[in-house]
Amino acid sequence: MDILSSTKAWKWQVVYSYLLCSWGWVSGQLRYSIVEESEPESIVGNVAQDLGIHQANLYKRRLHLGSEGTSRQFAVNQANGALTVTEKVDRESLCASSSSCFLPVQVVAENPLEVFSLEIEILDINDNSPSFSKDHHIITITEIRANPGVRFPLEIAKDPDVGVNGISQYKIETNPYFSLSVKKRKDGTPIPELVLERALDREEKKEHRLILTAVDGGEPARSGSCQITVIVLDFNDNPPVFSQSSYRITLLENSKLNTLLITLNATDLDEGKNSEIEYYLDDHTSDFAKELFSLNSQTGDIFIKGLVDFEESKFHELSVLAKDKGFPELEGRCVLHVEVEDINDNAPEIILTSMSTSVPENATLDTAVAFFTVRDRDSGKNGEVKLEVSQGIPFRIKPLNNHYSLVTDGILDREKISKYTIQLTATDLGFPALQTQTTITLHVSDINDNPPVFLQTHYEAFIKENNEPGSLLYAVSAFDLDEGVNAGLIYSITERNIDSSPVSSFVYINPQNGNIYAQRAFDFEYIQIFQISVKVEDSGKLFSSVDVSIFVLDVNDNFPTVLYPVVSNEIIISELVPKSAAVGYLVTKVSAVDLDSGRNAWLQYGFNEDTDFKPYKVSANTGEIRTIQSLEDMDNSEQRLVILVSDHGEPPLTTTVTVVINIVESVFQENSKSRDLLSNSKPMTDITLYLIISLVAICLVSLVTFSILIVKCIKRESYNSSKGCCFMSRSQSKPYADQYQPTLYLNTDGTLKYMEVRMVPPEPQAQCYQACFPQATGNPDTSLTNPQGFTPPNVTVNDNCTSSETSWLKELNQSVIMEIQH
Repeated sequence: MDILSSTKAWKWQVVYSYLLCSWGWVSGQLRYSIVEESEPESIVGNVAQDLGIHQANLYKRRLHLGSEGTSRQFAVNQANGALTVTEKVDRESLCASSSSCFLPVQVVAENPLEVFSLEIEILDINDNSPSFSKDHHIITITEIRANPGVRFPLEIAKDPDVGVNGISQYKIETNPYFSLSVKKRKDGTPIPELVLERALDREEKKEHRLILTAVDGGEPARSGSCQITVIVLDFNDNPPVFSQSSYRITLLENSKLNTLLITLNATDLDEGKNSEIEYYLDDHTSDFAKELFSLNSQTGDIFIKGLVDFEESKFHELSVLAKDKGFPELEGRCVLHVEVEDINDNAPEIILTSMSTSVPENATLDTAVAFFTVRDRDSGKNGEVKLEVSQGIPFRIKPLNNHYSLVTDGILDREKISKYTIQLTATDLGFPALQTQTTITLHVSDINDNPPVFLQTHYEAFIKENNEPGSLLYAVSAFDLDEGVNAGLIYSITERNIDSSPVSSFVYINPQNGNIYAQRAFDFEYIQIFQISVKVEDSGKLFSSVDVSIFVLDVNDNFPTVLYPVVSNEIIISELVPKSAAVGYLVTKVSAVDLDSGRNAWLQYGFNEDTDFKPYKVSANTGEIRTIQSLEDMDNSEQRLVILVSDHGEPPLTTTVTVVINIVESVFQENSKSRDLLSNSKPMTDITLYLIISLVAICLVSLVTFSILIVKCIKRESYNSSKGCCFMSRSQSKPYADQYQPTLYLNTDGTLKYMEVRMVPPEPQAQCYQACFPQATGNPDTSLTNPQGFTPPNVTVNDNCTSSETSWLKELNQSVIMEIQH
């Protein structure tokens, strides 16, 4: 029957406890209640619902318990947000005999990071019966002391349950000699005492047997009992007596071991053995106090034998028993109240609840990176804590109800500082102050906030002409202050046209390493310099650009071209030299040009090795051929000189030209003979009229040509407006110094003496044709004035002209020379 009623009462209490399980905001946190010994998987409450977290967000928020040590007994179901029991909870092992048992729990929600504090109250059930340390207790009473009203303290039963489930009453069976009186101690514990109701007569009855029963207040009630035997003795009628019934002392916690606490002294009016006293700590003294204090049974000295900790207990009560050695033994009692005073012996504790290992560098102010709590087991000022964070870092501590958060307090820049070592310092206000430090390592994660940067603001690349297509021109390089995928770079060339051709037909760039390669072979005579724009871009579409100037270097790939004397299959031009010519007489001048530039275009003149050049010498720099000795003794009237024209390239390129020299008695006689010959074969024409007609024809042809070119220029101006002249087919970077101007020099009789080639100085605009009529100059020994007053035209072939224009100008040049010779 007891088992059945106990089972029914247990079920009723579980139902009652679940009805009490509720939540509410107490000091800003949730509170749940659950009875101890609840089965695993029992639901304490739905945390997600009570915190207002929607069911759809449960997986994303990833609810879990903090690190305060409760995760062993409880867990959060991440599927439905329910707080469940993972193993049976024994209230007595968690909270001992405390009247209330609250377990603090912290629930952590991620994405975003939040911490919620709640309390779980463990409700006691009546699962323990009262018990006595001994099954049998003996009380000796002398008949002399056995006066009605005398009280005899009895052993206190122990029950691990608390509250209504703790011991509520004691009872003994009814008898005429004794009754039971129960009083309560300061902490509310009931203390049974046996009260003598009538005088005892040892001769009438020397032994009384009683059953003491302790009953708790649970439902159903549980009980425990022990047997009490009262033996009635004679003799020794004076018990030991203390000077005070209670003593009160104060003690600093952490006092040294074996420190004398107090010396108790009891007196006995008897003599002999009946007055010899021994001291004991009786059963009313708790086991915990007995572990801390020791009593010398002979002297009554009480010493400290254990570590006295204010945080464990602020108050201790020692019940001291003094017994004499009479027969029967008489005893006296007193109570020692020990109050423990707190000292600052506990450093603050920093408990990290949740912490992030990294934070993005674009995190806004007050972004939480860690949550923590602080506690100090001391009390008063000793338990008050001041928090500090490392100086000079963009973080601060933000209080949040019963815990704290570490938040950002400035702008983060990974490129300047990629990792922070944050030191949290908790210092209490005791004396001396105690402190605790905790280090948090936080990495700053990268975002793409830096564009790539080239190592140089401008690049210049050099390549020799006639290069192999695909050869490396240059390698540009850029860097990005970001890291990882944000620092991956792609190189490209900005699309544009170079001389109406896309830049991709000139160069190619490796998008991975920035190497620039030639797509074609370059010709210095066509283009000397061009510019490209290289773009580098990271994965976040941030980019930078830089200009690369590519210079084409000249190589010696053009042979010198002889402009004078003109070589023709039909006409052989001979130079007439009078036999009476003095030493140093200018016979003629060889003029040549080279389409290369620099040293490759520097020309040098000399005789071929096979040429007999004894009467003559040729200037290596100007190409002038002069006599070096008298011609009177010359046997041959006609001589052929082979002139070698070479440049200064590596290797040098050469061209030869043959000059025919006729030695005559007099230049004027030879001209008369020639004219006589011409007059006999053909009627003589007025040379002045002929030259005027030739000049008019040349001017007409030039006018027509210029008109055609002007029309072309107007048509091309729309897409080539950036160029100085529409007649430039080369790159604009082609120097005008590569253009040459041949000038004709005549003898006094109107025949061509030699041609001089000069470079045309740079002009504001390029021209394909240039006609001028300078005053003819010649050898100071010979008059160069045209008897007819006519100066032959000076025709210049510009490198910017097309091939057809160049050919036409050369034919025009030859025709003018031939006309002048005639």
